[in-house]
Amino acid sequence: MPKGQLQKLESLLGTAGIFSDIDIHFGRFVARFGDGPEPGVFLAAALTSRATGQGDICLDLAGVAATRLFETPDGSDAVVCPPLADWHNMLTASPAVGEPGQKRPMILDAQHRLYLYRYWEYEDSLSRSIEQWAGTELQDFNPADLSVYLEKLFPSLDTDEVNWQAVAAVTAVFKPFSVVTGGPGSGKTFTITGLLALVLACVLKEKPTIRLAAPTGKAAARLAESIAETKRRLDYPSALLNAIPNEVHTVHRLLKPIAGTPYFRHNSDNPLAADLIVIDEASMVDLALMSKLVQAVAREARLVLIGDKDQLASVEAGSVLGDICGRQPIPGISKSLADKIKRLGRIEQNGRVPYATNPSGLQDCITVLQKNYRFEPQSGIGGLSRAVNRGDAESALCLLNDPAETSIACHDFISHGKLLPNLSRTIVEGYKKYLTIHDPMLAMGEFMRFKILCALKIGPFGVEHINVLAEQILGQAGLVPRIQRGSQPWYRGRPVLITRNDYSLGLFNGDIGITLPDPVSADERLYVYFPDPDRGFKRFPTRTLSGHETVYAMTVHKSQGSEFDHVILLLPQKDYPLLTRELIYTGLTRAKKTVSIWGPESVLKTALGRKIERTSGLREALWT
Repeated sequence: MPKGQLQKLESLLGTAGIFSDIDIHFGRFVARFGDGPEPGVFLAAALTSRATGQGDICLDLAGVAATRLFETPDGSDAVVCPPLADWHNMLTASPAVGEPGQKRPMILDAQHRLYLYRYWEYEDSLSRSIEQWAGTELQDFNPADLSVYLEKLFPSLDTDEVNWQAVAAVTAVFKPFSVVTGGPGSGKTFTITGLLALVLACVLKEKPTIRLAAPTGKAAARLAESIAETKRRLDYPSALLNAIPNEVHTVHRLLKPIAGTPYFRHNSDNPLAADLIVIDEASMVDLALMSKLVQAVAREARLVLIGDKDQLASVEAGSVLGDICGRQPIPGISKSLADKIKRLGRIEQNGRVPYATNPSGLQDCITVLQKNYRFEPQSGIGGLSRAVNRGDAESALCLLNDPAETSIACHDFISHGKLLPNLSRTIVEGYKKYLTIHDPMLAMGEFMRFKILCALKIGPFGVEHINVLAEQILGQAGLVPRIQRGSQPWYRGRPVLITRNDYSLGLFNGDIGITLPDPVSADERLYVYFPDPDRGFKRFPTRTLSGHETVYAMTVHKSQGSEFDHVILLLPQKDYPLLTRELIYTGLTRAKKTVSIWGPESVLKTALGRKIERTSGLREALWT
C-alpha cells in the first residue's frame, strides 16, 4: 500500500462510516510518528481504537490481516488489510509501537495482539496481581474457630451434595483473592453474608474493616437491601450480624475519583483502609476499573468478587469476570485445598469435593455455586436458562414450545402482524393494578412484578419506541393522561428510570421510581418516590430530577441486577450483532415466575449461536 495514499484512505474509511472521528485521529497520530506517514500503521491504529470502543481490549491482527474492510459499489476502490507478516514488519518498524514492557503509544505482543498502551498496562497489572494472589495462602486465622463457625454459619445438610456456599466462604478465608460465581437463585447474597460472618469470626485481627461495593448505584442499593434482609432471617450470633456493614458504595465512590481525571485517590501508593473488600455484580466491571481497584487493595487485605460469569459483560472494554473464570465450567479444586477442607470435618460430610483434573492456583480461588434455590430442577425457567447458557437452541426451542411448560413461552407475534394487539393487552394487564394504588411502597411493589425487556434501544422494537407506545396504550385505556407527541409531561403513575448518578440526591443510574402525589395530603403536587432500605422510600419533587426517562420497558443491559415476577423479552424482527447468548440469558433470568420471548424463532436461534468473544490476553495470561 503506497504511503501517498494515507489521505485517500482516511477519506474512504471515514466516509464509509467504518471509523469514528477519534479512530481516524488516533490512526493519523500514530502513522505520522516515524519518518513519514505509513498507511498500514494508520490502519492498525485506527482498527485498535475501534476495537476498544466496541469492548475489546486489543486487536487480533491475525484475525483481520488480509481481509477486505471496504469496497466502493462499482469496485473501483477497496481497502484491504496487509498480510500478517508484512503488517507485523510495518508495525515493529514504527517508533510508535513497542514490545510488552516498553512505554510506547501501542504495544504488539508475540501473539499478534495490538494494544493501546494503557489497556496493555491495565491487563498486565491485573494479571500479575491475580497470579501473585492465586499462589498465596493466608495464615491469619484460627483453624479451630474456622471449623466451629463453619458449622454454625453453614450447617451440614442431609444430602450427598457439596455445600458450595461453604466452600466459597472457606476459600475467602484461605486465599487473599477469591471469586464466587453463579446464576440467579444460586444463593450469592446468602453466601456473601455467611462469608463476611466467617471472616469476622475467624481472622486473628480484632475488628477487621470490611468494605462492600458494586459497579452501579442500583446494584449497591440492592446489595445493601439484600444483606439487610438476609441478616434479619439468619440465626447467627448477634455480635457477628452487627459487625457486618450495612453501607455499600459504588466502586467509583469507594476509590474516590479525582475530578476531571481518570484517576482515583486510592491507588497502589494510597491503598484502601480495608481488610476485606467484596465487589458484587463483578461481571459489570470493565478492565480499566478492575485494574485500578486491584491496585488499591492493600497488600495484606482480601478481595472477593461476586457475580454471574455468564451474564452480559461490562459496557466498557473487557470481559474481566469471564476471563478470570476461564469462561468454562470449573468442576473442582486442587487436592491440597480439598484436603484442607476435609480436615475441617464439615463440608465433606455433605459430599466429596471433586478434584480438578488440571489444577492451578487460580482454580482454587474460584467457586461456582451449582445449586439453584429459586428454580426447581424441573422448572421451565431453570431448564431454559441452562439450555441458553449451553447455546443449545434445539433444546431451548423444544422447552419454549412445550405446552406443558406454563412458565415459559415463545410467540412470533411480529411476523404474524399481531404484535400491537397483544402488546396492548399485555401492557394494560401488567400495569393497570399499580396505576390504581395510592401508597408509594405498594405501587412500587406491584409495578416491579412485570417488565418488558428490549434487546435494542432504538427502532420499532427498541425501548424508546415501546415506552412511547406504552403511554399511548395506557392513555387510550384511561389509566394515564393522553400524552401529546414529543412531550414528556409528568403525570400520576409515571415510572421513572434514573440515567445519571446524582450523589447529592442519593440517586443512581438504574434507580426506578414512581410518580405520585402525597398519599396522606390533599396536595396534588407530584413527587417521585424511590425505594430506600432505611426509610422504606424517599421522595423528590419532579423538578429536582435531571437525567431520567420513562420506564414501562427497559433494555436488557439496564435490567441487570433487577428481578421481576413476569418478563416479556422483546426481540427484533431481524438479526443484529448485539443479539447474543449472554443477552438472552441475562434477559430471561430476570424473571422469577414467567418469561415469554416475543420474536421470530430464527432470530432467537441465531442469537443463541453467537457468544460474546471480546479479544483479550487476560484469559491466556491467567490460565496458560
